[in-house]
Amino acid sequence: MPKQKTHRASAKRFKKTGNGGLLRHHAYTSHRFHGKTKKQRRFLAKPSMVSASDMKRIRQMLSQMK
Repeated sequence: MPKQKTHRASAKRFKKTGNGGLLRHHAYTSHRFHGKTKKQRRFLAKPSMVSASDMKRIRQMLSQMK
């Protein structure tokens, strides 16, 4: 049986943390910042953790990633 390959698009979007979690970036950060508050822009700039319900699916796509 051939090896399972890493899903390259996912590998570019998610980063593994030291404790085995996954970091992701927020949506709504590419344009139209004049309609968002400073607080909203500040929090959208920071990465956040992947939700528990998506973790299994994303880990499977990143299975070969170190």
